[in-house]
Amino acid sequence: MTKNQPIIRFENVTKQYDDDKPILNNVSFEMEKGKFYTLLGPSGCGKTTILRLISGLIEATSGKIYINDKLVNDTPANKRQVNTVFQDYALFPHLNVFDNVAFGLRVKKLPNDVIEKKVKEALRFVNLQGYENREITGMSGGQRQRVAIARAIVNEPEVLLLDEPLSALDLKLRTEMQYELRELQQRLGITFVFVTHDQEEALAMSDEIFVINEGKIEQRGTPRDIYDEPINRFVADFIGESNIITGKMIQDFLVEFAGKQYDCVDQGFKPNETVEIVIRPEDLEITSVERGKFAVKVDSILFRGVHYEIIGYDEIGNEWMIHSTKTATIGDKIGLYFEPEDIHVMRLGETEEEFDARLESYTAQGAEK
Repeated sequence: MTKNQPIIRFENVTKQYDDDKPILNNVSFEMEKGKFYTLLGPSGCGKTTILRLISGLIEATSGKIYINDKLVNDTPANKRQVNTVFQDYALFPHLNVFDNVAFGLRVKKLPNDVIEKKVKEALRFVNLQGYENREITGMSGGQRQRVAIARAIVNEPEVLLLDEPLSALDLKLRTEMQYELRELQQRLGITFVFVTHDQEEALAMSDEIFVINEGKIEQRGTPRDIYDEPINRFVADFIGESNIITGKMIQDFLVEFAGKQYDCVDQGFKPNETVEIVIRPEDLEITSVERGKFAVKVDSILFRGVHYEIIGYDEIGNEWMIHSTKTATIGDKIGLYFEPEDIHVMRLGETEEEFDARLESYTAQGAEK
């Protein structure tokens, strides 16, 4: 598949205030045109800083930022083909819907007939036809969010930046708006860069996710890549629920943990290298002790609506979380079964670059064979 032209490019970008620890530390990446990107990480990790650097609201301490192959480090925010939807929407309460959406166009002194056409088209895109005269103060949270998006897209930006715009909504509305935002991005065909700390939101909406921690990108990839192949403990623990325990890579395709050896699909490690093992809770099947790969004693059970969340301990004392439609009884022993591909092996402290290099190495070896 041919790679699209990058619309945003960071080269060794650092952002630091005075003598404090860098908020963003020597970060490099590219974003392609027409994709939905999510910057995911805990509070203070640097994701909003990336958004503000793209928009021009703050300047990089060092490094280069390109938009459409043009260096924009010294380009002011109002000269960039970028618009931002903020967490609080930043709408004008004294203006109605039409005037809020038209505000930027009037600043540009466009003719009234052009403004009217563009505003109505933007409102149609966000399903707010007929709301032109509605007062902002009389609208729901979801409607206000759509007004904020309409105000942003009416300027025809090449990149739309969204800084946690769903965080103030209730759960049901938030889920509805996730679908609407994703559909809107696909209809517009422009690049969305979405900031959130909500893992499920990132997995549901994104073409690609950047997992950020302490000013660095820990891993980037598709939601499936990030979920199925986390490169380290931080990513595995941050993206969904995980069972993470210490093990030993005996040799290619054979790993040891919980007191036994198991076939796996991983390779490229040193013989007997200490590693970390990840098995997702939904990949553990409850079965009889005889059929199970190993057994655990059930310690607690919670009903989560679509599944039971069961905590058990193996003979060594490792804690295991199981998500299953089957229930169990506290104090009983149950067997746990899994397939070799359900085991994910991580090298201790491995970076994304090291992970990619290891993957390329054994892929090349396989091709030679």
